[in-house]
Amino acid sequence: MKKYICTICSFVYDEALGLPDQGIAPGTKWEDVPDDFVCPDCGVGKDMFEEVAE
Repeated sequence: MKKYICTICSFVYDEALGLPDQGIAPGTKWEDVPDDFVCPDCGVGKDMFEEVAE
């Protein structure tokens, strides 16, 4: 599972954890997150996230 970071506020979306409070189940891959997803911390769109290199 991968992680994606918001380039604006550094919020991390972890595929393994998902965001259940936003209706995104644990294990949801980034490409399966809805296109209208916005960062829960700063409100920017998916296009402002990039994959975290591990």
